[in-house]
Amino acid sequence: MLCLVRIDDRLVHGQVVEGWIPFLRANAVMIVSDEAAADETQQALMRMALPESVELEILPVGRAARHAAWSPSDPRRLLVLAPGPKEVLSLLEHGARFSRVNVGGLHYTAGRVQLGRAIFLGEQDMDALRKISERGVRLEGRALPAEKELDILQMIG
Repeated sequence: MLCLVRIDDRLVHGQVVEGWIPFLRANAVMIVSDEAAADETQQALMRMALPESVELEILPVGRAARHAAWSPSDPRRLLVLAPGPKEVLSLLEHGARFSRVNVGGLHYTAGRVQLGRAIFLGEQDMDALRKISERGVRLEGRALPAEKELDILQMIG
C-alpha cells in the first residue's frame, strides 16, 4: 500500500527515518531518482541510514513508474521519496497513480524563493507542481508529520 509520495531533496535523512517512517509505519522506501540510481556511494549511505527492517529500492524515474508498488495489492507500506517536483511529475506522466504529494524539503539555492520553513522553490519547481495539481493530485507542504499542512498550490498561485 502506498503511504506517501514525498518531495525532499535530501531523500533519506533524520526527518524521514525518525519522523515519517514511524508515523506511516512504513516498511519499504522507494527512492525515485535517476541520479541516486546511478550513484553506488549514495545508495550505500541511504541503506546504512535506514533501519534493517525497512526495505529500500532506488530506481530511475521511468523504471519506478512501472513498478508493481503502485498497485493497491502491494502488501508493503511504502514511502516514495523524490528529490524534486520534476521527478514526481515524470512518475505521473509515465503512468504512476497517486492522489497526494507531500512537499517536505527543498532547500535554498540561487533563484529559489522561500515558501515554508524548508521549502524553497524555483520557477521550474512551481511549474511542475502546478502540472502535478492539474492531474488531480493534492499538494501539501510540511517537513514533519506533526506540523500543520501548508497549501502549496495556494502559495505558488
